[in-house]
Formats: sequence, C-alpha cells, structure tokens
Amino acid sequence: MTDPSAALAALHFNDDGLVPAIAQQHDTGEVLMMAWMNRDAVVETLTTGRVCYYSRSRRALWRKGESSGQRQHLLSFRVDCDGDTVLLEVDQQGVACHTGHRDCFFREVTEEGLREISPVLVTPQELYGR
Repeated sequence: MTDPSAALAALHFNDDGLVPAIAQQHDTGEVLMMAWMNRDAVVETLTTGRVCYYSRSRRALWRKGESSGQRQHLLSFRVDCDGDTVLLEVDQQGVACHTGHRDCFFREVTEEGLREISPVLVTPQELYGR
C-alpha cells in the first residue's frame, strides 16, 4: 500500500524500540485503543493496510484480529508533532477491546469511583473460544 520509509524516518522510537499508537475509528472519531508498534509493525501496517502492533507481553508482532477476527483496516497513518506517537485512523471490524467492549476506554472515573460506561458487546469466550 504505502512505502513506510517516510514514516520510519519521522518516528522517534523509545529505548525499547517502540512508539505508542492510538487507534481511532475513521468515520466517528471514536478512540478505540492504544497499543505499541515497533519498526516491523509500522512496516507491516503501511505495506499491507491491516493494522499490526507489537505485543510487549508476548514479545511478538500482534496482527489485530488474528485470533478474534476483530480486524482493523488502516485508512490513515499520522505522526504527531514530536514523532513519538502515531494516530491510526482505522475501520474497526467488530469490537476493539479484548474484553468485548467496543473500545478499551469503557471505564470512567467519577466522584463515586470507577464505573463502566459502555456494555460488553461480545463475550471474551465468543471472541477467543475459551
């Protein structure tokens, strides 16, 4: 799809070789999730159009939707003013959060404490067959 060389030249990866990536639904502006990308994830995302992250816990590339089917297709890849964060405008297929919520920001801090502000749309068991 897109030659990744300009993005790679503009990005400033942290000491672990990672850059934070914020995924946003392209047509609604909804912030879906935050994850990490390394150089390989940036290259794969830009060359395939399918969003790929780096899993710190697994220490491996994580192709969004690989096990759940809840894929993200890239529409725009933006680099912030400092080159240390990216914004991915995506078309999210299904839910973005591994908990089954539409997005990962379903908890709000209120005077009463932490409360869920959006429902589970699909159970983790349905997503992952566990």
